[in-house]
Amino acid sequence: MIYRLLVIPALLLFLVSCGRSELQPKQGSATISAIDSLLASEVAGPLPGAVVRVQQGDSVLHENAYGFARMYGNDLQPVEQPDTMRVDHLFDLASLTKVFVTTFGIMMLVDEGSVHLDDPIHRWLPEFSEGKKRDITLRHLLSHSAGLCPWKPTYYRASDPAEQYGYIAALPLQYPVGEGRHYSDLGFMLLGEIIHRITGSRVDRFLRDRLYEPLGLRRTCYTPLEHGMAAGEIAATSHGNPFERQMVYDDSFGYNVDLDPELWDGWRQYTLRGEVNDGNAWYGAGGVAAHAGLFSMAADLQVLITLLLNGGNRNGEQLISPAVVDTFLTENRFGNGLGWAMDPAVFSAEGVPAGSFGHTGFTGTSVAVIPEKQLSIILLTNRQHAGRLESGYYYDLDPLRQKLVDIVLQFDGHGKNR
Repeated sequence: MIYRLLVIPALLLFLVSCGRSELQPKQGSATISAIDSLLASEVAGPLPGAVVRVQQGDSVLHENAYGFARMYGNDLQPVEQPDTMRVDHLFDLASLTKVFVTTFGIMMLVDEGSVHLDDPIHRWLPEFSEGKKRDITLRHLLSHSAGLCPWKPTYYRASDPAEQYGYIAALPLQYPVGEGRHYSDLGFMLLGEIIHRITGSRVDRFLRDRLYEPLGLRRTCYTPLEHGMAAGEIAATSHGNPFERQMVYDDSFGYNVDLDPELWDGWRQYTLRGEVNDGNAWYGAGGVAAHAGLFSMAADLQVLITLLLNGGNRNGEQLISPAVVDTFLTENRFGNGLGWAMDPAVFSAEGVPAGSFGHTGFTGTSVAVIPEKQLSIILLTNRQHAGRLESGYYYDLDPLRQKLVDIVLQFDGHGKNR
């Protein structure tokens, strides 16, 4: 079944949508007004809810919430009392997990000398010691150039992380190693396994102990319902996994997975709130994976972004060396960094200065960081919550992301708009 997009009346959204934070700058009022107008128009139409945060240096230029964290029930009909979005709502970050968990994890291991970027992964994963797989390095995985298949529904073959790894390790390469960027969830799943084998800890525990707790990030975690978070603190996402189901069942949808769709039927049939949307993270890994599964809020993500902008330094404490940060945020021959995208087209930020970086997440999340201006733009939405379009896809956020970047770039950092 392909869900149709349901839209709540615009007047209701405008009456209750904007949950402005107390952090109101005295400058750049035209920019703030333009951002609010842009987001208000989106939540009055196709987008259920959103949080935006724009920061320059230590100054929060704007932080605001729009629309609703939950507005539909399991039947995709509007609920009687929708939950108004707040700036402290948690979001399923989807692929932002790749940069805010796994990339940071490898950065710390590189910094302490436990690994080197050009180490072959068969050093820890012996199943990759034969044939062309022997050439794959950590750098290849981080730059999506290992030649791995982009995606497979591993839950058809695996019910836990060990089985999941075995299935991925047995898959043939789809592309030549090191000869092109082919974005791959599977590559980051392997990075998570490497972190586990080196540290003896799952990625969630390793990052919690080594980074999140030292930084005071108490609302950044996997499986938030198991960590005492209430459902009302979390933005609702999809109604089951209709998109992935079509990826498996419909070859014309663009994903030929080469398996019998009827071999497995564990699809969720309810609105997800606190459960990761990604099937490989949920069905195959119990909610904790290196490519997807992290939940967080805008303010916590800002702390991690600021750590990068400050060369790994937090209040005088060097958590990651500047040299390692620079290495990960230097463009490679594919025009991107390690983990992070640096090609503006990849994260819908055309026009940003060289050296900018960012990433997006399938649930509707994104960050764009402009080191030259010490600027960061965080946009968190629950676009999946409104269901899919007739095409089978979710609402395309790329134009909104670009418009937001365009507005922010007009701000010159001195209270004026160019």
